Amino acid sequence: MAHLHEDKIKFLEETANKIRESIIEMLTEAGSGHSAGPLGMADVFTAFYFHILNHDPKNPDWPERDRLILSNGHICPVRYAAMAEAGYFPIKELLTLRKINSRLQGHPHRGALPGVETTSGPLGSGLSQAAGVALAAKLDNKKYRVYCFMSDGEHDAGNTWEAAMFISKNRLSNLTALIDRNNIQIDGYTENIMPLEPLKEKYEAFGWHVLEIDGHNFENIVDAVNEAKAIHEEPTVIIAHTIPGKGVSFMENEYLWHGKPPTKEEAAVALKELRTLGGKIESEHE
Repeated sequence: MAHLHEDKIKFLEETANKIRESIIEMLTEAGSGHSAGPLGMADVFTAFYFHILNHDPKNPDWPERDRLILSNGHICPVRYAAMAEAGYFPIKELLTLRKINSRLQGHPHRGALPGVETTSGPLGSGLSQAAGVALAAKLDNKKYRVYCFMSDGEHDAGNTWEAAMFISKNRLSNLTALIDRNNIQIDGYTENIMPLEPLKEKYEAFGWHVLEIDGHNFENIVDAVNEAKAIHEEPTVIIAHTIPGKGVSFMENEYLWHGKPPTKEEAAVALKELRTLGGKIESEHE
């Protein structure tokens, strides 16, 4: 993985902002979907699709590609937007989100869209899916890496912890999990609904190497993945602290935006904020 230099960081920041704009546009057009999580994970997805992953958008089934498993599939607008920016499909297709016969459904559907590794739905299933993929790679002596993105709220589900035990027992160091630690879920704040802390210590007790990072800092994200690659005795989990609704001030840290889209009026405010970087620059759309 190449070193992050200033020009690359600027490119990643600009790309993440484009992705956030696309998320707002997609959700507004669809009239349904999730806002907070996708906006909060835009920096992580940008770092992966434009710097970390070993992949080829023009050959999405390339056997040696890294596998990215999205467990909390409801945040798929950010994955779709990142994939479109990376060249997997035309950006204009993003506006078909959640529409009948669209390849971009409310949860990713394996087989419908090249580059999507698994079908998601029930929260808590992704880490088990990733475990199977990582074990198969190990048995076949394959060099590709497996990444599993998870929500913090899905750690309420017991099968997440079953997978954590299985992965540790089998020393699947070719698997790196990343938790979107945004502290919200659909009906409140995680520590009010079902407290997760001490989350780091829980994973350590399950035999994982644990890293905690700022999920909006590209150097933090890349450094954590590089450290995970250097750990060969145990799997690694990256706890990425993010701001739900990042970039849109009236959505940030508000759990009520977990599962609803903006209205057209709210979208106009959000897009203006994103396009002007919160009023710091003039928008070319004005």
